[in-house]
Amino acid sequence: MTHTHTHGTTHAGNDLAGDDLTANGLAEEPGRGGPGPAPGPAVDVTTDGLPSWLDPVAAAARSVQPQQLSRFLPPASGAGRQSAVLVLFGEGQRGPELLLMERSGTLRSHAGQPSFPGGALDPEDGDQATTGPLRAALREAEEETGLDPRGVQIFGVLPRLYIPVSSFVVTPVLGWWRAPSPVGVVDPAETARVFTVPVADLTDPANRATAIHPSGHSGPAFLVESALVWGFTAGVIDRIVHYAGWERPWDRARQVPLDWRA
Repeated sequence: MTHTHTHGTTHAGNDLAGDDLTANGLAEEPGRGGPGPAPGPAVDVTTDGLPSWLDPVAAAARSVQPQQLSRFLPPASGAGRQSAVLVLFGEGQRGPELLLMERSGTLRSHAGQPSFPGGALDPEDGDQATTGPLRAALREAEEETGLDPRGVQIFGVLPRLYIPVSSFVVTPVLGWWRAPSPVGVVDPAETARVFTVPVADLTDPANRATAIHPSGHSGPAFLVESALVWGFTAGVIDRIVHYAGWERPWDRARQVPLDWRA
């Protein structure tokens, strides 16, 4: 289902990690983390008015530890490209859903791979240790999908995660699409499509598998909306589904092979 632009209010929240796959869906754009000159509008993290079905996700964000989410954690040295993704939940015709996008098939890296909207922090996003990732997640979502950030309520932030292959330090920002707005492809050179996936499909055992990369890495995968969701994005979804108590038993022996271009 595709939404159309509306306006609302913006809030923000806590952290989360990925899986054993070292590939990711973040855009390979120049990253300039750290405090910037004048940060953008104020952002809040609040659960006020959140639908009850999101309560388990908000609770998990408050208590989950980085080690419970991924074995890849940010370097103690502070090295890495600071970035953020927006994990945006909404309500569609089939109930709760999640916003994803698919990278253009002509890109040099991760061509055609589904991902959350997101990317590197810019100086204007502000302090990378506090609200910078929140602003970056909303800004990138607007730039990539046309989303109106004023309709997004940030209700949690997951622990920062690390993607070794690209040296990204990623903050997953949890959002509630309080006032859905129209979304779609903004730049075809970067994005092939923008789509939503019902949470019911993500938790359906028939749509779950283990992705196997030729390098030997493996991790969760979801076959939904004519797409194979794997890597960092699938790892985050898998952990949210698990710690929110939404997981149903699925066949972990079912494998989906990836090729070297992945």
